[in-house]
Parts: sequence; structure tokens; C-alpha cells
Amino acid sequence: MYNNTLKMIHTTHTLRVRYAETDPMKYAYYGNYAAYLEVGRVELFRTIGMPYDDIEKKGIWLPVSEYKIKYLKPALYDQLLEIRTFIRQIPGVRIVFEYEIYNEAKEKITEAETTLFFLDSKDNKIIRCPQFLMELIMKNWKEN
Repeated sequence: MYNNTLKMIHTTHTLRVRYAETDPMKYAYYGNYAAYLEVGRVELFRTIGMPYDDIEKKGIWLPVSEYKIKYLKPALYDQLLEIRTFIRQIPGVRIVFEYEIYNEAKEKITEAETTLFFLDSKDNKIIRCPQFLMELIMKNWKEN
């Protein structure tokens, strides 16, 4: 099959912490990190050639089934964050995304992982990764 340990997909996207996303200490509120990870995930799909909206138009939904996060340092108001998003395993019925978030000083401030599953939107059944998406993933699968 495929050697999952040596290959992966990796993208990087940046965003700035907005004032409305912070608490009184000007730390990014912890609840906003799920949205930051979603930005990384959506941009990864766009980068490999399939905007998320196009996946949904093809009748596939990707609900989140697991969400793990470790906060190493706070993200602060007006900091430019770099979200690195990885797919390190070939998807089956699930797809696992790993994330690292870095601040402007290039310090890793967050590690996270989300697991999503493929759901046929017509009959609400869990399915394997659809062929059109698997082809894009394999086309973009690169050496680590």
C-alpha cells in the first residue's frame, strides 16, 4: 500500500488574532482555536485543488468526530499566527488532520488534531473517502 510514515500533505496559512477573539488579558480566547483549525483545514483542501464548498456540492459532508488540543503558549491580540496543517495518514472512512500553530517569533504555541469522517449527504451514511478526493490527496502526497 502506501508508506504513511514518509509521506504527507502539509500546508501553511496565516491569520491575525483580532481584538474580538481575545479575553481581557488580550489572549486569544480558547474557544476560537476550533475556528483557527478550520481555516487550516479548508485552506489545505483549497491548496490541493478542491475548495471545501466543492466537496459539499459533490454530496460529501465532513463532520468532526474528535478534537484534541494542547495549548503551549497564548496567542495574543494582533499577532500573526502561522497555522501548519498536516495529513499524515491515507484516509479511509476518517481523515485525521494535525496542526501546529506558531506565533510571529516562530515559537510553537499550539498542537492539535481533528478527526473527521466522510458522510454521504443524501442518505446520511458513513462512507470511505470518495475517489475524486482520494485522487487529489494522492496527487499531492509528498515526501516528508
